[in-house]
Amino acid sequence: MTLQKIEAHSPEAQSADIQADNLAQLKALFPELVTEGANGPAINVDVLKALVGDRTVTDADEKYGLNWHGKKRARQLALTPSTGTLRPCPEESVDWDSTRNLMIEGDNLEVLKLLQKSYAGKVKLIYIDPPYNTGKDFVYPDNFQDNIRNYLELTGQTEGGAKISSNTEASGRFHTDWLNMMYSRLKLARTLLSEDGVILVSLDDAEQAALRLALNEIFGEENFVEQFIWKKSYGGGAKERYAVTQHEYCLMYSRNISALDPLWLAPDPSAEEKYYDGKDEHFDRRGPFRIKPLEATKSMGRRENLIYPIKGPDGSDVLPKRQWWWSRERVERVQSENGLVFVKTDAGWSVSYKQYLIAEDGEKRGAKPFSVIDGIYTQHGTASVRELFDDELVFSFPKPVRLLTKFIEFGCTKDGLVLDFFAGSGTLGQAVMEQNSLDGGARRYILVQLPEPLDPANPDQKVAADYCDRINAKRAITELTKERLRRSGEKIRLDQPLFSGDLGFRVFTLDTSNIRPWNPRVDDLQGALFAHQEHLAPGRSSDDILYEILLKLGLDLCTPIETRKIAGKPVSSVGAGVLMACLAESIQAAEVEALALGLAAWRDEQGTVGDTTAVFRDSAFENDVAKSNLAAILEQHGIKQVRSL
Repeated sequence: MTLQKIEAHSPEAQSADIQADNLAQLKALFPELVTEGANGPAINVDVLKALVGDRTVTDADEKYGLNWHGKKRARQLALTPSTGTLRPCPEESVDWDSTRNLMIEGDNLEVLKLLQKSYAGKVKLIYIDPPYNTGKDFVYPDNFQDNIRNYLELTGQTEGGAKISSNTEASGRFHTDWLNMMYSRLKLARTLLSEDGVILVSLDDAEQAALRLALNEIFGEENFVEQFIWKKSYGGGAKERYAVTQHEYCLMYSRNISALDPLWLAPDPSAEEKYYDGKDEHFDRRGPFRIKPLEATKSMGRRENLIYPIKGPDGSDVLPKRQWWWSRERVERVQSENGLVFVKTDAGWSVSYKQYLIAEDGEKRGAKPFSVIDGIYTQHGTASVRELFDDELVFSFPKPVRLLTKFIEFGCTKDGLVLDFFAGSGTLGQAVMEQNSLDGGARRYILVQLPEPLDPANPDQKVAADYCDRINAKRAITELTKERLRRSGEKIRLDQPLFSGDLGFRVFTLDTSNIRPWNPRVDDLQGALFAHQEHLAPGRSSDDILYEILLKLGLDLCTPIETRKIAGKPVSSVGAGVLMACLAESIQAAEVEALALGLAAWRDEQGTVGDTTAVFRDSAFENDVAKSNLAAILEQHGIKQVRSL
């Protein structure tokens, strides 16, 4: 057996190839649909029309939907694999060894691509508060050819290239540029959601109409859940020319609405005295009850199995005008438990049921959220930031933490994963930690934020830039995001000393891949070959390389990692032996047997379930014989996936 070398073009070195995955799924369903084209596998449109009917396949210009210049390119950009990686920054993190939260600095388009293999289908709630496109927000140009390089230039990490600028109405592409930025990112975000996951997008009137159409296309109009209206302020209006705008929106869509459970908030402490005033023989176990009609409203689709007679108190059959809410079996059970209430009217019997304060599972009944959110204002968000940052307003108009805890409460399970890829000041991270401290949850968060440079010469950024100077941090928004997470976590720790939940976070930063691509030089091919003997990027640590392997193999970035010396070489075991990596810079032929046997023994000791992938630095081996011998010994002991890079 020989080691398989991982190079820049290898599948193991790539982020998820969504196009290839889509094509594979289509081929599995309809093998005849995929044929050979000039540039590889292609879709046979004639076969597609035959499969689904001519009238359902169209490329006509006149079709319903939202179109703009650049939409096709934005869709293609979402499907293009990333050439980057995420480098770990333990020194900027809190509780690195134990936390399961992530704070990622980088262009969210590239980061969303890099997260696909590890987190696709695992996120329960996405909340984003993107730039509102008011004319002052930045919308920077994505680069189809090399977006990682584009990102490094825009954020001042390398010289040259375009600069971040605001998207003014005078640009001539005011709505177009904003939609191009949002569309590709939302396409990628959808694949990260679990089947019962939801996305909430905050925005105002500037792009609400356009974005709702775009979300209908990306998520499916049938998966629209609600358009929440948040009353963000009270009073004011002196500067308004027409009506006083006091609200913003939050659009909510599900990945699959048929898999989405009803939305519930925590029980209202005053619900008992407000609504529940009935008592019966079940009071000790179920508490008080209130009366609710058993007959369904018109909003419920017609179902024949819900149309049947119920025996009234006088033995007569009571039929619904339309249909009942419940099945016959459930009604008969509830009726036998004295759970139905009959009232005689001129038209006959009306039937209601008793809704008890304590549900059948023993939990106090919660309340569904209202579409209009009142009593939580922008001023609350401002106060939270001032409280954490020594009374300095380092962020303008941050969302109130209480608004986000409400979304988390009804949109995410207690052990769910929450994502915000326009993290800003990090409000969502604080909200997750606070909600966990209130209800004992174990939710995790992933925050992504562009390290936008802060310019002290800009009046809107001066307070934030000066604060970065004061805490000896680089002038970038992400420095304030991390500082907020640190301070809010510490505040929870002080305010609630008995809370033992996760208040830490791991920091990662976007960069070019650790695996250098082959770039031949026509004028000096020999020199290029010599330079590529070591095809790992210079200046990268073993941890940099290890975490890229985790990403590209689809492992969680918070998977436990244990390290020990085997044959004098540092070896890392990830996820109890799912991945074992020895990235030592030198492996002599005489050391191979002891190293391989030690690896196999450690794997057995951990009781690893399933296959193990072992990875080594290709340039470390003394010669090809040493490399082949190590692979052969590992295979003899059940480790068959052996790679080098």
